[in-house]
Amino acid sequence: PKRICLGVITGARGLQGEVRFRSFTDPPDNAARYGTVTDESGMRQFDVSMTDNSKNGLILRLSGVRDRSAADALKGVELYALRDVLPDLDDNEFYHADLVDLAVELADGSAMGTVRALGDYGAGTVLEIVMPDGKPLVVPFTQAAVPVIDLAAGRVVIDPPTGLLTDENEEPDEIEPGEEEGPQP
Repeated sequence: PKRICLGVITGARGLQGEVRFRSFTDPPDNAARYGTVTDESGMRQFDVSMTDNSKNGLILRLSGVRDRSAADALKGVELYALRDVLPDLDDNEFYHADLVDLAVELADGSAMGTVRALGDYGAGTVLEIVMPDGKPLVVPFTQAAVPVIDLAAGRVVIDPPTGLLTDENEEPDEIEPGEEEGPQP
């Protein structure tokens, strides 16, 4: 069954086995509302309860984690919930995991690669694409740049900003006689 990553354990808190947790859910405290969760492998299961909310994320208690050493050992572990227990989404909403591995096309149908991930590195969300030659392509995740997300067909259509697909080694367009570069006085 498909699982969705709820967030990642960032460390231990205190001596009683509580963990600090960076939630990927909206709102963040929803991460503690989906019952039993697992690690990425699906082999370790935890019942989750939220004990506090701090400026650096949630504070969670996980079943079977009773001391700081056990909590420290979980640093970096991502927690997953079954897709079936998560809320249904409205139109034009999706889980990031639904996009990973979808085919990426241009509006004319030409293949551009596959979705690797969505990321937000401070300047807004971007769609990370692996092109057929293995090179990465990053496209702003906006309605203008990603006008179609068709989960049923397993594809995403992109309309990248002008110049994004231009080869770095291309010569710039020549200036027509009578035209000059730059602003005119």
